[in-house]
Amino acid sequence: MRIGIISETYPPEINGVALTVHGLATGLAARGHEIDMIRPRQTTSHVDEPGIEALETRGAALPRYPGLRFGLPAGRTLRHRWVKQRPDAIYVATEGPLGRSAVKTAVQLGIPVATGFHTRFDTYMDHYGVGFLTPVVRGYLRRFHCRANTTLVPTDALAQELTALGVDHARLLRRAVDTKLFDPSRRDLSLRESWGVDADTPVVLYVGRIAPEKNLDLAVESFRAIQQHAPKARYVWVGDGPARASLEAAHPDFIFVGMKRDETLAAHYASADLFLFPSLSETFGNVILEALAAGLPVVAYAEGAAREHLIDGINGFRITSGDGRAFVAAATTLGSDIGLIRHMGRAAHVSVERLSPDAVIREFEALLRELAEENEHERHITIAPA
Repeated sequence: MRIGIISETYPPEINGVALTVHGLATGLAARGHEIDMIRPRQTTSHVDEPGIEALETRGAALPRYPGLRFGLPAGRTLRHRWVKQRPDAIYVATEGPLGRSAVKTAVQLGIPVATGFHTRFDTYMDHYGVGFLTPVVRGYLRRFHCRANTTLVPTDALAQELTALGVDHARLLRRAVDTKLFDPSRRDLSLRESWGVDADTPVVLYVGRIAPEKNLDLAVESFRAIQQHAPKARYVWVGDGPARASLEAAHPDFIFVGMKRDETLAAHYASADLFLFPSLSETFGNVILEALAAGLPVVAYAEGAAREHLIDGINGFRITSGDGRAFVAAATTLGSDIGLIRHMGRAAHVSVERLSPDAVIREFEALLRELAEENEHERHITIAPA
């Protein structure tokens, strides 16, 4: 098949959506499909990838997120490209102006469309002081996804949320994790030494965008509570974002290492001991699966990946959403007991061993093929004269 994939974020940008889309694109290409990748032009030149034909469109910087861009509308460009070489189906991963123009153009041309629901932009409004825009954003998301043939979500709970929003064609496409990359065997004692800790000193890890919507105040509060029992504990932050500078200034004992990828990121996971994830704004949270695979017990609210994969008291603690006091208490219980950390860490790795990326790619392939075949059937239906 020829498959169009439209995403307003893609490597070398580092975030959950970019990496998820990249995994889907390269996975489909490896299975012999032609991938028509549409994305905004980035500040660094893209690297050609086997089986992936890339078109870079006009974009603009995303406010408050240095290094990230969003795509500008490109309907005319897409129409010309898709009339010349028509995709069998397209997947639109992001809801920005580029994604919107892609959905509109595909519908006009009769190309089947799957959209992805990766980011809860409606929940971000309160964190940036514009909560009054929440209904507007939800209305936009509803209209965007309702135009597609189907919308892909990573959890059953999110499918139910979309139904409540008015999008009644959500389908499940579970997330995977590379357990060969994220593995406890990548623990690096020299890396821990650079953090100033010995084998029995707990290291708490944060991985992701360092931004207000991630509920960072609770992460900091939880770590300070852990320090009451383990004074030498360290907090390592992997990532970047608009809240990094203020956090660094307020907490000089925290270790900020910036963005990390691939084996280096895997080593940071495996060399830590405990993963705190207090965010309430995620559709999923890939970092939870990565932490579990690396052998880190996780403390998180019962949302997204945690709802699906965190077994309370076994591979971490799953907290009732919004209960900050319980979150701090669970983090303290775990962070102050290195034996419990080790026990839950072993269970964490085992709990995600079967989440194969290959299985997800095959499921994604089958879904797109189904859309293409249904569309082809409908195009050839003839109505007998009365």
